[in-house]
Amino acid sequence: MCLAIPGRIIAVEDHDGARMGHVQFGGIVKQVCLDLVPQAGPDDYVLVHVGFAISKVDREEAEKTYALLESMGALAGELSPEPPGSE
Repeated sequence: MCLAIPGRIIAVEDHDGARMGHVQFGGIVKQVCLDLVPQAGPDDYVLVHVGFAISKVDREEAEKTYALLESMGALAGELSPEPPGSE
């Protein structure tokens, strides 16, 4: 199952013409495409689905959603560490 998971943007950069962000999900940081949410920046929360931020979300809602997904055990497969060199 693929879920949209809330995460916090910790950095934004241009990568070969694409707006990319380092997004933190609990203790894991992944590189995410931010092109669909041009208004989002560092410290904003976004919903991420298959490597793309699809919407900006409120911090409280993001934290509640993340905690609920974590308590259901729904994050294990979704946030597994990426193999070396895939970021």
